[in-house]
Amino acid sequence: MPVQKILVVDDSPTERHFLATLLGKNGYQVSLAEDGNQALEQAKRVQPDLILMDVVMPGLNGFQATRAISRDDTLKHIPVILCTTKDQETDKIWGLRQGAIDYIVKPVDGKVLLEKIRSI
Repeated sequence: MPVQKILVVDDSPTERHFLATLLGKNGYQVSLAEDGNQALEQAKRVQPDLILMDVVMPGLNGFQATRAISRDDTLKHIPVILCTTKDQETDKIWGLRQGAIDYIVKPVDGKVLLEKIRSI
């Protein structure tokens, strides 16, 4: 089933706006959350086809939220792509161990992101 609904989780208003605009212009329905706790609430309510998750956020960070999603029976079917400034290989490995299907380092290349989404 192709991705239609995407939840964008980022504490940066600029990053949320960039991703929401990019995805909206490409036909995706976008929901927004500002932190990991909102991400869990939104995911349960909206049941998106994909979650784009920042890592460095106040409260529940992206690694913790991804782990919670991957362990929740009502959410674990939703793929998560981590989109973060954390560019160390150990961060990528840790993110994938938490349940993410992919890891993108910011600044996000829109073309690369759209290709990854289409390949899901």
